[in-house]
Amino acid sequence: MELESTAIKELIAKAIKMLDYSYVPYSHFHVGAALLAKNGTVYTGCNIENAAYGPSNCAERTAVFKAVSEGVKEFDAIAVVGGPEGQIKDFCPPCGVCRQVLAEFCTRDFKVILAKSLEEYRIFTLEQLLPESFSL
Repeated sequence: MELESTAIKELIAKAIKMLDYSYVPYSHFHVGAALLAKNGTVYTGCNIENAAYGPSNCAERTAVFKAVSEGVKEFDAIAVVGGPEGQIKDFCPPCGVCRQVLAEFCTRDFKVILAKSLEEYRIFTLEQLLPESFSL
């Protein structure tokens, strides 16, 4: 699927807004994500930390789990942004665990949009970020 520039920018804007909702009292590194389902719905997520660290959850997985918990399991793209104290300074790629969760529900040509701003972004396929992944 080819994403239009306006759709990409809308996803990035929603991901940026999610930085405000991150709960990160330990790392102070805010991450926001906006996941586009094939049905057109956008599911957002932020990272949520916990003092025990293990129960913490990344923004990308928060968005995926919200969608799946509502019965949606087919997706086209995700935009991810992040930075210290909520200031975007560089691209913020998904961690390995998030890449594997995306591989569970997304095709190899699923688009991962990493953004510094509405104008500065890079688009990767899931296959590029996680070659030879475990999948159904």
